[in-house]
Amino acid sequence: MTTTPVATTDGKYAALQSALREMGHVLVAFSGGVDSTFLLKAAHDVLGERVLAVMGISQTVPKHQVAEARELASRIGAPLLTVSTDEFSREAFVKNGPDRCFHCKTALFETLWQIAEDRQIPYILDGNNADDVGDYRPGMMAARRMNVRSPLLEAGLTKAEIRSLSKELGLPTWNQAASPCLSSRFPYGTPITLEGLERVEKAEQYLKSLGFYQVRARFHDRLLRIEVERESLGRITDHADDVVRYMKNLGFTYVTLDLTGYRTGSLNEVLENGR
Repeated sequence: MTTTPVATTDGKYAALQSALREMGHVLVAFSGGVDSTFLLKAAHDVLGERVLAVMGISQTVPKHQVAEARELASRIGAPLLTVSTDEFSREAFVKNGPDRCFHCKTALFETLWQIAEDRQIPYILDGNNADDVGDYRPGMMAARRMNVRSPLLEAGLTKAEIRSLSKELGLPTWNQAASPCLSSRFPYGTPITLEGLERVEKAEQYLKSLGFYQVRARFHDRLLRIEVERESLGRITDHADDVVRYMKNLGFTYVTLDLTGYRTGSLNEVLENGR
C-alpha cells in the first residue's frame, strides 16, 4: 500500500516520487541501512513490482546486516536478490589506499549492471543523500562513472529529513545507527584481511551487546581504538575490565578509547590534515 508522509519537507519527497515515476523501472542497491531502506520504500510505493532490490554480500558486510536487510525488504514487499561480490580479487581494494571505496563500489556496480541488463532494467539507484556531498566519498565517483543515479541526493534530501520521513512511513530504520562496510575500520595503507574483518565485526558486536548505540572498532594492527558517542565515554569505562579482556582474547595487544568520541569518517582526518 502506498503511504505518503504528512511532512513533505518542502516538496522534496514529491520531487523524489516524481523522479522515480519518470524512471519507471529501477534496481535499488540495497544495504538495509537508513538511506537505501527509505529509497526502496519510496520506489516500491511509486513503482510496485517494477522495483528490484539487490544486496551485495561479502566478508566486509556484517552477518547480522544481511538478515536484517532480508526482513526489511520483505516488510516493504519488494523482492530482494543477494549476490556475492569479490572485492578481494582486486589488489587496489586489499591495499586499502584512500580510493579503496572506489574499487569496492566499482566491483558492486559492475555486478548490478549485469543483473539490470539481463532483466532489462534501465536504472540503478543508490542511497547517497545531500549530506554525503560534504564528505570524502570516492564511492560516489564510482557511482557517477557507472551511471548510477542517486535520487535522494537529486531531491536534496538530507540525512535528518530521511530519518524524519522514514519515521512517518513506519520504517524501523528511522533511528538506526550508521553502519558502513567493515573495511572502513582500517586506516589507509593497512591491508584489508579476512582475519582483521572478523576481529572488527566481533569487537563491535560485543560493544553493542553492552548497550552502546553507535560504535566503531578501529583496527590499528595490534592496537584497537574504540569510538563511542561522546556522552557514552564515561559509561564505557565502567566496563573497562570486561572490554579489555574480550578484545585481548580477539588478538589485540592494546585497547584504547578515543576521547574525541564517535564521528563519521574519523580515518579521513589524516587526509584532511595532509599527513
